[in-house]
Amino acid sequence: MKLQGKVAIVTGSAGGIGRGIALAMAKEGAHIAIVDVNEEKGKETLAEVSQYTEGLLIIKDISLKENVYEIVAEVVKKFGKLDIMVNNAHVSRQAPFIETTQDHLDLSFGTGFYPTFHFMQAAYPELKKSQGKVINFASGAGIDGQVTQTSYAAAKEAIRAISRVAANEWGPDGINVNLISPIALTPGVEQWRESAPQLYDAMINKIPLRRLGDPEQDIGQVAVFLASADSNYITGQTIMVDGGSIKLR
Repeated sequence: MKLQGKVAIVTGSAGGIGRGIALAMAKEGAHIAIVDVNEEKGKETLAEVSQYTEGLLIIKDISLKENVYEIVAEVVKKFGKLDIMVNNAHVSRQAPFIETTQDHLDLSFGTGFYPTFHFMQAAYPELKKSQGKVINFASGAGIDGQVTQTSYAAAKEAIRAISRVAANEWGPDGINVNLISPIALTPGVEQWRESAPQLYDAMINKIPLRRLGDPEQDIGQVAVFLASADSNYITGQTIMVDGGSIKLR
């Protein structure tokens, strides 16, 4: 029970990687605030989390700054503190670089970068009290410059940048700030596998471990590590949880 009694906010946790992280942390004893806009799926995650720990479902649009501060306040009111901030939520649209529009950029930054930035600011006072952990999300799309991913890659690399700054500034406060760059078999990827099996197989063959990560068992367990005392001497790092696809130097 590495996270016994800890309190975590996990954005975008109604499904996919966020759900996997919420479950992995719940099984290690953390109380989980599930933050999403999908109420139906959010209730399903809450029911799963509640088998192991106390959960809280918050249905709010995190692209609105005022909602972010309200979420942090609601979690602290409910549980009395905040130890772990997981900024997982992000929405984007693919397009070739030359066809990327302002709307594409606004969507990606508005759902990914700005909520991450605002949650970090809103959570800071509580994380300073608890000497807590921030877990943000990077992507191979930005690190490797994947085609058609201009808006997503830009937002993810911006998140990496502010995470490094915060790691330097907040280190003296005992706050760790790290990133996970994952590849995972989410429901969306499963649908793509069914519709384009040859492309899926080609992708798998480029991964040294020849499989996609499991949201809970692979990505979630690394999140647990970064949220626990086991990672107390790690900060400002991007952890590649991608089966060996990208080797950072």
